[in-house]
Amino acid sequence: MQPIHALSSGQPPAGVAVVRLSGSGSFGIAERLLGGAALPPPRAAMLRSIFFPETQQLIDKAIIICFAAPHSFTGEDVVEFHCHGSPAVVSTLQAALARCGSRPAEAGEFSRRAFLHGRMDLTGAEALADLLVAETEAQRHLALSNVDGRLRRQADSWRQRLIALLAEIEADLDFSDEADVGGDVWRRSGQALGSLIDELERALAAAPVAERIRHGLVIAIVGPPNVGKSSLLNAIARREVAIVTPHAGTTRDVLEVQLDLGGLPAVLLDTAGIRETGDPVEMEGIARARARAAAADLVLDLGPGGNVVNRIDLCGAPPGFRDGRHHLSAKTGAGLAELEQWLAAWAGRQIVRGESPLVTTARQQHLLAATLAGLREAAGQQDAVLAAESLRSAANALGRMTGLIDPEAVLGAIFSRFCIGK
Repeated sequence: MQPIHALSSGQPPAGVAVVRLSGSGSFGIAERLLGGAALPPPRAAMLRSIFFPETQQLIDKAIIICFAAPHSFTGEDVVEFHCHGSPAVVSTLQAALARCGSRPAEAGEFSRRAFLHGRMDLTGAEALADLLVAETEAQRHLALSNVDGRLRRQADSWRQRLIALLAEIEADLDFSDEADVGGDVWRRSGQALGSLIDELERALAAAPVAERIRHGLVIAIVGPPNVGKSSLLNAIARREVAIVTPHAGTTRDVLEVQLDLGGLPAVLLDTAGIRETGDPVEMEGIARARARAAAADLVLDLGPGGNVVNRIDLCGAPPGFRDGRHHLSAKTGAGLAELEQWLAAWAGRQIVRGESPLVTTARQQHLLAATLAGLREAAGQQDAVLAAESLRSAANALGRMTGLIDPEAVLGAIFSRFCIGK
């Protein structure tokens, strides 16, 4: 494959930038930039001067690390340039690499090459994509649980058991007497098949937990206009997310803020004030507010009789939780810490910490459900030939989960989520 390069660290300026080069001929390209100096041996870090190939102008002095195929992230020859992280150094180095025959990498192309060279499977790639965007401890833990191949190993185990059962049935069909085609093995397979079904059902039942961890619990702030919804959003977010004015109808759309509630992710929504209005734009905002509130995991109602009482600074009431309501002032911050502690405890009850779910994405959930459907269909068959076909369908679904079968249809969707340098 043609060599590719990209900045794999954060955007300049920075103290250090890492530019990654991968592909056939990477070592030769790197040598052209060293002005006659030798590349360091694989996995040894050495300081080298880097020159532009045509003018021999010094670009920078950088740490060079080489990784020989297949012992690299991509499974190809890889060179990493750890240079000074100025925009000028990074752009000139990438221009020099391009002059030597490399091309800029596309989003996720390094990880895609790692998959194509067997360095990771599709479940590992999905977990890596989640790890790159993890914002909370729970999201990091969930992503890491599958980066090392936990789901792949389990899926491979299930598939091997399925194939072994299928092989026994097909052998019985091929070599048994015509009077008793496939009967004995299929009748004896009930316990093994039932065990597989139970295991997949448990894995699938835990999938909604992973969905909540990946996307966050949804908390909606609702109420009539001018009760301090936007002020409460800003206070919890610790920044000016929403515009706050004394005029009713300021918030027209749903605003979202990502929260970390004791290591658990949440999305806090500020919604339009609910009232009767003839303004079509405000009416749309109110309709959206009602829809999002109906789908939320928790509603903080600042209206009369709601579960949150704001602006206690105006009446001198003490902060805290009493009579089933949170009493606070978004303006002064009184009672805000108590509400945040309550929200963290509530989130902990929604997402019980423990072993991370196996299935973490909608794609995995769909394929596991398809596998389970095939197993249940097989279990309900009296005819061994039809049962074998159902088992074959189930095994194929498991193969698609890890990328053993027909991965092309999902490669673009998965790897496009990655940054350019990954």
